[in-house]
Amino acid sequence: MKLSFKQIGCCLFLGVTMFFNYVTAQGYRNPVIPGFYPDPSVCRVGDDFYLVNSSFEYFPGVPIWHSKDLVHWTQIGNVLNKASQLPLKNALPSNGIYAPTIRYNNGTFYMVVTNVTGDRQYHNFYVTTTNPASTWSDPIFVDQNGIDPSLFFDEDGKTYFISNRAHHPTDPRAIYQSEIDIKTGKRLSEVKEIWKGSGGSYVESPHMYKKDGYYYLQTAEGGTAYGHSVAISRSKNIWGPYESCPHNPILTNRMSYSIIQGTGHADLVQAADKSWWMVHLGFRPAVDGIHFIGRETCLTPVEWKTGDWPVVNQNGQTQEFIKQSPPNLEAGNALYNQPYKNDFSEKSLGFDWIYLRNPDSTNYSLKERAGFLRLKGSRYTLNDLESPAFVAKRQQHFKFTTSITLDFNPTNENEEAGLTLLMTNLFHYDFYVSRKNGSKFLNLKYTLDSLHQIIKEIPLQAGTTTLIVKGDKKLYSFFYKDASGAEIKVGVINTKFLGTEVTGGYNGVLMGIYATGNGKSSETPADFDSFEYLPTIE
Repeated sequence: MKLSFKQIGCCLFLGVTMFFNYVTAQGYRNPVIPGFYPDPSVCRVGDDFYLVNSSFEYFPGVPIWHSKDLVHWTQIGNVLNKASQLPLKNALPSNGIYAPTIRYNNGTFYMVVTNVTGDRQYHNFYVTTTNPASTWSDPIFVDQNGIDPSLFFDEDGKTYFISNRAHHPTDPRAIYQSEIDIKTGKRLSEVKEIWKGSGGSYVESPHMYKKDGYYYLQTAEGGTAYGHSVAISRSKNIWGPYESCPHNPILTNRMSYSIIQGTGHADLVQAADKSWWMVHLGFRPAVDGIHFIGRETCLTPVEWKTGDWPVVNQNGQTQEFIKQSPPNLEAGNALYNQPYKNDFSEKSLGFDWIYLRNPDSTNYSLKERAGFLRLKGSRYTLNDLESPAFVAKRQQHFKFTTSITLDFNPTNENEEAGLTLLMTNLFHYDFYVSRKNGSKFLNLKYTLDSLHQIIKEIPLQAGTTTLIVKGDKKLYSFFYKDASGAEIKVGVINTKFLGTEVTGGYNGVLMGIYATGNGKSSETPADFDSFEYLPTIE
C-alpha cells in the first residue's frame, strides 16, 4: 500500500504542537521554534499569526505554523506537499527550498520561495490558498532571479516582486525589484536595482513594509553565520533612492555574549495591540563554537515610533530570555519538558516527519503491519544524492534521549536498517542492524566525508532490537537493550563532527530511521515501532 503524504498529527502527549517554549509571567524563552527551522517569515490575519521556514532538500517543503501569541506555535501543515510543487531530484545538501516569505492580501495567502536545483539555477515561484492549513496551488513562476524572494502589495493595488538578483545568478548582490501581475506572475516592469545594502556582504532576505508615508526595505547581511545581521532603509518612493538607517545593523548578536548567535534573516509583524515584533533566525553553539542543531526561529520585540526607525530590543541584540511579553501570551513553562512519542498507529505520519528529496511512497507503509512503520530498503543509501528509504524528525535540544524499536531480521548481507543522526549524505552516524557471515549484528558506524568506519559490531539474536541514542552538547552515546531489558552501551561519538562549521551548509541534525539494500532492493522489510524523543532541559 502507498503511504499517504496527507499529514495528520499522531504524537502521543503533544499532537504536533510545538511546546518547546519556556514561558514566565514576565516573558518567554528563545528560540520559540527550536531545531532546524531557519529563515522565518510571518504574517498576521486578525488575531492569528502564520509563519513559514526553509526546508532545503527535504520533502514535504516549507513547514507552516499557526500561533495566537507569537511564542506558542503549532505546525498546521507543509505548504509544498506535492511533487508537482516541489521537484527535488538531484538537489544537493542545502539546495532545494530557500527562504520562503508568507503574505496575506484580500483574502488570499501567498507563499513565495526559491527552489535551487542541482544545476545551481534559481527558480522563483509562489503558491496561493485561502486556507493555509489546506491545499496550496501549483506554482506560479516569476522571471526574476536571485534568492529569498518577497512580495509587497501596495495600497494602490500594485504588486512588487523583490529578490537579490535581476536576471542571472552571477548578477552583483543587491536588492532588485519589479512590478508583477499577481494573477499570472508576469513582469509588468523591468527589474531594477533599488538598494545595495548598508555595507555588509551577502545582501539578501528583502522585505518591504509601508509605514508613516515611507517604504521600509529590510535586508539580511554578513552571511548566515556569526557575522549575520539585519539592516533597514527607507524611501518615499518605492523605486528609491533608499536611505540607510543611521544605526544599522538594527539586529546582530556578533561580538555578544548571548547564547543566541548568528541572528539575522528577519521579518517584522505588528500585533493587534499595535506592538511590533521581529521573527528571525539564530543558532546556539555547543562546544568549541560549533553548532549542529541548526538555525532556529527566534522572536524579539521592536519599538517603532511614528516617523522613526525601528529599534530592536533596545540594544539591537536578542537574548535567550526576553522579559517583554507579546499580547495574549499563554502561560505554562512546564510544557518545555514535554516528550514526544509515536507508536505508528495512525494512518499517516505527522507534519513534522520529513523525507530526503521526493520519496518513493512504495518504500513506506503504515498499513502492511498494524502499529509499525514498514520501510522497504531500496538500492539507495544515505550516502547517495537520491531518496533512500528514510524518514526523520529534527533534533531540537542538546540534551535528549531518543529510541526506536526495530523488528528486522535481514536475510542477505546487503540489507541494513536502523537509526541515523544525519547532517548530510557525507556526514552521518548510523546505528543499524545487518547480516554478516550468516549472523545478525548491531553496528555503530560513522561517515565523515571520505572516512567510513564501523566502531563496533555486536552479535544479536533474532527478534526485535531497541536502539537508543542519548545526546548532550559534546557527545552522542549509543545503547541497545538486551533480552533482559537492560541498556548496553555500544559507543560514543563527538557531536561537533556533524556541526555546520565542519560539514558546511545550512541544515541541522536529523534523527532518522532508514533501510537500504546497499545497491539493490532489500528482500526483507524493516518494521519500526514506538519512536520516542525525550528532551532534558538545562
